[in-house]
Amino acid sequence: MDFEGLEEVVAYEGKQFVIDLDGPITNNDIALQLSENFIPDGAQLYAKLCRYDDLVSKRRKNHKSKVGGRQQLILPFLRAYGVNDSKMHEFSRSHIKMSPGAAKTMRFVQELMASFLVSASYEHHVSEVCDLIGFPYENAYCTKFSMDVVQMDDWEADLLKNYAREVVSLPPFDAVIEANEPAELNSSDQTTLNRLDDIFTKEISDLNAFRLVTEVHSTGADEKAADLLDICKKTGVGLEDTIYVGSDSTDTLALQLVKRGGGLSIAFNGNPEATKESLVKVISENSVVLSVMTEAFYKSGKDAVMSLVDDWSIQHIQGSGFVHDYLVRELSRVFPGGLPKVERVRMSLIEQQVEGSIASKHDDKMDFSRRR
Repeated sequence: MDFEGLEEVVAYEGKQFVIDLDGPITNNDIALQLSENFIPDGAQLYAKLCRYDDLVSKRRKNHKSKVGGRQQLILPFLRAYGVNDSKMHEFSRSHIKMSPGAAKTMRFVQELMASFLVSASYEHHVSEVCDLIGFPYENAYCTKFSMDVVQMDDWEADLLKNYAREVVSLPPFDAVIEANEPAELNSSDQTTLNRLDDIFTKEISDLNAFRLVTEVHSTGADEKAADLLDICKKTGVGLEDTIYVGSDSTDTLALQLVKRGGGLSIAFNGNPEATKESLVKVISENSVVLSVMTEAFYKSGKDAVMSLVDDWSIQHIQGSGFVHDYLVRELSRVFPGGLPKVERVRMSLIEQQVEGSIASKHDDKMDFSRRR
């Protein structure tokens, strides 16, 4: 999608676009890919750490954990196998998997409004994606750190390599891990969990490389929500004038903030957790849909987008006046066999009551402010 024919589309002041990198823009799991490439049996190692992280996350609800998340736990092992900042940049640059249409969509939305990326990915990967699509890295929020600050002696590298092999050899977790449900551990699961606890909380916690676990702060749901509020503070744009596009559980709080703040929250190929906290659900192989929604939002706000969603057809989009003819033609070209699935996310009765209460409080505050 180029931009010929869009000359009359001009930027309107006071709205902003925030999007999760991982899923809507790229299809990378860069921590897994680095592990596969640089560590023997790296995929199995990372998978074991992911399962461990899931179980530890369950325990965090009951007591404070001393262990970092999966993206932090893999870092000492990557460093032991010689991965430095330069290698992370080089690998990331050559392994970017762009989602179809994402680069064009990001160029388009930047022409309309202030745009930001939020991501749990490492800064090395995020900066390379920004370079590729011409996006300002200073508008990207991600997991920032340097591998090069850790200088590792041979004995420490050998020790960590031995631990990596041991972790891979541990029995796999059989427990089914579901949201809001306690994990049921059998004796084998408990043995593996206890051994990993010992490794990460007792045996390698004094190593120099463990700084990459304790000092690196990965971007999760809380951090993305905080990043969103920081964006609003910097731009002076309220949540009601914000689009947030997310796809996974790390986006849930940010999506919820925007939805409850009166803005437009979109789950783009989202998992159930992200979808539940969104106003709009999009299942699409191409992100041109986001360009259409963004222009409608910027011209006429959330209600305009919801009117398109409620009658999601080329005829209605074309006749709405919210979307430029070029985008309508592009949408038809990308999806000649019919438009992708776009629909409202239906709330339960309890959720509707909560939303109504929040909206009422917001209106009361606005009315009080006018009286003053």
